[in-house]
Amino acid sequence: MKYGYIGLVVLGLSVVSCKITRPYTSPEAGPSSLYREQSGTDTANIASVNWSDFFKDTTLQALIAKGLQENLDMKMAVQRIMAAQASYRQSKLAFLPDLNGSVSVKESRLSFPQGYGIINSATQYDLGFTAGWEADIWGKLRSGKRAALANLLATDAAKRAIRSKLVSDIAVAYYSLLALDAQLKVLELTLKNRKEDVAAMRDLKASAIVNGAAIVQSEANQYTVEVAIPDTKRQIRETENLLCMLLSMPSGTIERSSLSTQLLPGTLTVGVPAQLLRFRPDVQEAELTFRSAFEMTNIARTAFYPTLSISASGGFSSFDFSQWFTGTGLFANVVGGLTQPVFNRGLNTARLKTAEAKQQEAFYNFSKSLLTAGREVSDALYALQSAREKESGRSRQLVALEKSVEFTKDLLRYSETTNYTDVLTSEQHLLSAQMGQIGDQLQQWQAVIALYRAVGGGAM
Repeated sequence: MKYGYIGLVVLGLSVVSCKITRPYTSPEAGPSSLYREQSGTDTANIASVNWSDFFKDTTLQALIAKGLQENLDMKMAVQRIMAAQASYRQSKLAFLPDLNGSVSVKESRLSFPQGYGIINSATQYDLGFTAGWEADIWGKLRSGKRAALANLLATDAAKRAIRSKLVSDIAVAYYSLLALDAQLKVLELTLKNRKEDVAAMRDLKASAIVNGAAIVQSEANQYTVEVAIPDTKRQIRETENLLCMLLSMPSGTIERSSLSTQLLPGTLTVGVPAQLLRFRPDVQEAELTFRSAFEMTNIARTAFYPTLSISASGGFSSFDFSQWFTGTGLFANVVGGLTQPVFNRGLNTARLKTAEAKQQEAFYNFSKSLLTAGREVSDALYALQSAREKESGRSRQLVALEKSVEFTKDLLRYSETTNYTDVLTSEQHLLSAQMGQIGDQLQQWQAVIALYRAVGGGAM
C-alpha cells in the first residue's frame, strides 16, 4: 500500500514539474523583408551550392581545399566541438547514480582510559561502496541535457561559420591577387610606352617641333609609372603572405591563373529572408545560444523546489580480517530525503534573474544577427549591381581615351596648337581608366563572394 502512495506522490510531482520548466519554442525569424532588394517568393538560394561548384577556377578550388584542411582556426573549432561533445555526454550521465568505492586499513593504539587496560591496539579493515541518485522531478537534469545539446550544436554552427568565412577570405585574397597581377601588367606596359614617349620627344626636339619642357614632362610621366610599380609589387607580396597565413603555411609564392580567364557566375539567387536561419551558420549559432540560455533559466527555476535524493552505502568492516565476509562484518544503509531551500540569502532569486537577463540578451543577439545578415545581403547585392552598371560606361571610356592619346600625339607632331601637356593629360586619364576597369572587375568578384557568404554559402 505504501508503494502506491509513493507512486502517487511521484506522479503528482511529475505533473507539477511540467509547469516549472517551460517548453522551448524557436524565436521568430524576423521580418519578411530583411533586405530591400527582396522581391517575390523565389526560394532558390546560392547558399545551397557547394563552394567547389560555385568557384570554377581549379587553382582556387585547390587553395580552398587546403585551407579547410590546414587552417588553424578550423582546427581550433574542431577542438571546441570535441569539448562540447564531452559536456553533452556528461549531461546524459547525470541521470545515472554516482557510485564510489573505498578500501582502508586503520591501525589504532589505545591508552588508558580508552583501552581500560584491556585493549592496547586495534586494526580495522573496511571495504565499502556508496551510491547517490537524484530524481529529476522538476526537469533540471533534462534541461541541463538540452542546454548541453544546444551548446554542442552551437559549436558546430560556429565551426561552419568559420568555414564560410575562410572560403570567402581565401577567394577574396585570390581575386585581389589576380587584380594586382593585371594592374602590374598595365603598369609595365605603360612604362614601356612612356619610355618610347621620352625617346619620341627627344626626336621632336631635335626637329625643333617641341622644346625642352616637353622632354622633362615626358620623363616625369615615365617616373610616375616607375614609382607605382614597386607599390603594386609590395601589395602582391602582402596578399600572397595573407593567403599563406590562411592556408597555415610559411610565406611563399601562390600559384594562380589570371583575371582575364575568370567568368562570373551566371545566376545569383538569394532566396527569401527566412532562409537565412536555415543557411547562415552564425544565425544558427545565435539561435542555439538563445536556446541554451532558455534551458539555463529552466534550471534556475527548479532551484526553488525540493530535491529528492537517495543515497545508499554498504560493505564490510571488521577488526578481524577473517570476519570480513561474515554476517557480523557486513553493513548497509539506504537514506532517502527531500531538501527544500528555506533561506539562502536570495541566491536562488539572484540566479534566476541572472539567467533571465542572459536569456533576453541571447534573444537580442539572435535578432541582431538576423538584421546583420539582411544588411550584408543588401550591401552585396547593391555592390554587384553598381559594379555591373559601370561596365559599359567604362568600356566606352577606354575606347575614347585610347583615341584621345593617339590623336593628341599625332597633333603634337603636325600641329603647333598642341603641346605635350595635352598628351600627358590624356595618358594619365587612360592609365587611370585602365586601372579602374581592373578595379571594377575585382569589385564584381568581391560583391559575388560577399553575397555568397552573406546568404550562408561555403558553410557546408
